[in-house]
Order: sequence, then C-alpha cells, then structure tokens
Amino acid sequence: MDTSPTMLDFVKALSDADRLRIIGALSQGSLTAAQVAGQLGLPFRDAINHLAFLEHVRILLAHAADRKQDEVYELDSVFLEKLSRQQFQGTRPAYIPAPDVEETARRELAAHLNPDGTIRQIPRQAGKLRVILNYLINAFEVDRVYTEKEINAILKPFNEDVSGLRRDLVDAGLLARERDGSRYWRN
Repeated sequence: MDTSPTMLDFVKALSDADRLRIIGALSQGSLTAAQVAGQLGLPFRDAINHLAFLEHVRILLAHAADRKQDEVYELDSVFLEKLSRQQFQGTRPAYIPAPDVEETARRELAAHLNPDGTIRQIPRQAGKLRVILNYLINAFEVDRVYTEKEINAILKPFNEDVSGLRRDLVDAGLLARERDGSRYWRN
C-alpha cells in the first residue's frame, strides 16, 4: 500500500494558521524548533508537533545541526515543485467506466464521476441522470429488501445527497418501495 502523502494531506497541513506561519518563517531560511517557537510565540511542544506533521507530509526536511542536538528545518522545495508540477500539468485522473458500458454512458460517467467513482455532480437532465442512476443501481443486490437506513448507507459513499438520489432511483423505477418508505428493493 502506498503511504506517501496525498494532496489531501497537503491541504490539511495548510489548513492550520500556525502551520502557515511556520511555512512563512521557513521560507526566509532554515530554523530549529526552538527558533520557530520563539519567533512565532508558540509553545515549544506545539512547534514540535506542527513541524513533525509538516515533515510527514513532506513540506519540510529536517537535518541534524552542526554541534547541536537540535534539528534544523527547511522547506522541501524539490517536493513542492514536483507536487505543483503534478497538479498543474493539465492531466488529471478520471473515472474510467467498465469496457462493456456503451459509449454515450461512458462519456457521461467520466464527466460526472470523480476518479474514485464518487459523484462529482448530479446532472439534472433526465438522460444524463439516468446514466448515473444506472451506475448507482449496481450497488444494490437483486432479491434483497433494504431499509431506508441501509439505502442511505449504500448511497452515502457516492454523494452526500442520499435522499435526492434515493428519490431519483425510485422515480426512475430502478428501486421500488413500500408506501410508508419502510422497505426498498431493486426492480
């Protein structure tokens, strides 16, 4: 399994004001943890924790200092340049539908799904929505009865709008339900 930092880790690292201040200080030059804490008025323990996280996501490099026990931290400019080049080179991963899906459906799926298969945008046009619903219905077993809670749990990884998707599946005739909504099944 790949354990290298992801873009999400990078964004998390930058979502903290103190970590941004640390990056700003280190953009001026290398510093020890004590120097970071002193310059920014942070508790030493907080500085150490932030520096460790920034090192984990490869924003920083740590080096042993000459004649001292302290590590010296600096921005990992090689990694940051590589990351920016990778993000802005114009090619992004895309969802690749199964080969047995017809060409128009393949285009719609690629346009509306994230690389991990989650729904980026729910289309409102009936034909395009039908393609997404046909994709979603494959997550449900035939000859099985589901509760509304189970339906929601299956749909949630695809998109946050579980009630809208559930309603769309029923309206399209792909799922059937009891009048009171207590039971659902795949048509």
